Amino acid sequence: MPKILAYLVVLVLIASCKDPVSETAEAQGSGWEIVVDSLPAKSPVNSKAQLLLSDWKEYVAVERSFDKLYTTEFREDFVLIMEELIENQKKMEDSVYPASLDIPQIKSRQKVFKTFILKTKGDLEYRQNPKESIIQMIVAFNNLRNQVNVVVNNTLLEELRANEEN
Repeated sequence: MPKILAYLVVLVLIASCKDPVSETAEAQGSGWEIVVDSLPAKSPVNSKAQLLLSDWKEYVAVERSFDKLYTTEFREDFVLIMEELIENQKKMEDSVYPASLDIPQIKSRQKVFKTFILKTKGDLEYRQNPKESIIQMIVAFNNLRNQVNVVVNNTLLEELRANEEN
């Protein structure tokens, strides 16, 4: 009887020492892919606005960092991309804006974008589900791009704009 009990204890110990870590890592990786796959698309910018934005180096850097969000496979990569995005956004905020974009409408959209970047960073640091804040950040970036489209396509004369301010 003691031999059977000893064999049973050894069998239970061997069975309990399996490595479930690999299964957990696969589950976390696949969960992150679901978050990245369900992100909204980036809104397009028309050709006039693209010409204006392509000359603004800081914006181009932010856009390149932003495009990397859609290609991340792991959470850790996303954290690094968010840090890069924060740095590029700060440079863009401190840079000289193109003359036609140096208006409060563009600057306010950029501040909203910065707010949601920092919110996403906070969610990532505290290991919360960042999906909602990522979507809000993408919507804020799309709003910035849409506002650039509106400003560039605005055909009102400068005189009318001056009269509107008074």
